[in-house]
Amino acid sequence: MTLEQLRVLAKVVESGSFTRAADVLGSQRSHVSRVIAQLEAELGATLLERTTRTQSITEAGREVYERAVGILGAVDDAVRVVQKSREAPQGHLRVTCDVEFGMGAIAPWIEEYLARYPKTTAEVEYASRDIDLVHEGFDVAVRAGPIPSSQLVARRLGAFEYGLFASPAYVRARGLPATPDDLGKHALVAIAGTGPKTAWALVHASDGTTTKVTCAARLRVNAGAGVREALLADIGIGQLPHVVADDLLAEGRLVRVLPQWRPPSQDLYAVFPSNRYLTPKLRAFVELALERFPRARRRAGARRA
Repeated sequence: MTLEQLRVLAKVVESGSFTRAADVLGSQRSHVSRVIAQLEAELGATLLERTTRTQSITEAGREVYERAVGILGAVDDAVRVVQKSREAPQGHLRVTCDVEFGMGAIAPWIEEYLARYPKTTAEVEYASRDIDLVHEGFDVAVRAGPIPSSQLVARRLGAFEYGLFASPAYVRARGLPATPDDLGKHALVAIAGTGPKTAWALVHASDGTTTKVTCAARLRVNAGAGVREALLADIGIGQLPHVVADDLLAEGRLVRVLPQWRPPSQDLYAVFPSNRYLTPKLRAFVELALERFPRARRRAGARRA
């Protein structure tokens, strides 16, 4: 049984004759008759009683017709949804993301998004707090790390890679550590945690060996943007994502510290409510993010090589 057979049956029943159904479908009466005959043969039942002048639907035919109407309606609805999803993005897009990643990457994404789609407007909230996308009315969040809520759909964008950095002035004054253990002799800038000590896990680039460094930080802040500003102010050594740090490296405002060691990477996701229809404006943003994030990684890799 095919959609064409169901559609032909429905038109025959609704129009009242094979000839009128053929006219509606833009086909020939002989083709319509052949399709109905094939359907009846497949089902092993007569669907339409036919004479030279009239045709009437049988009980079996009505059962098939009523279900055909539902199936064809669902197919038409699916086609309309797909067509709508391919319309030009328009409307207001609300985005939220972490401050440290947002300032380095999301801002250029939004600029490109607005340039590509002139019928859109956008609002971005850079926030370190957890935001309830559904109740606060956001279309999408860009988040690092695991996504715990089952009410959210997470589309992985790529890996969020980190490194250790310091300013040239700090390095001139204090030198560079030769091993992870040497970090204990330096001023560290870290994200504030629950205890007085800072614990950094580091992975060796060549063999994947891991080590943990636990020592006191000179400065503790509650967001990556604070780490960035502290490093630029020559306060110490800290961790930054490459998407934030690489432009500063290229400008000579930061230098790599222990380049053979790196903090573990984190997956980055575009997150949106599972019960929200993927509108053209949201689909376009997710597709742009998927396109732009690998490009940013390639630039970072070229600079580190």
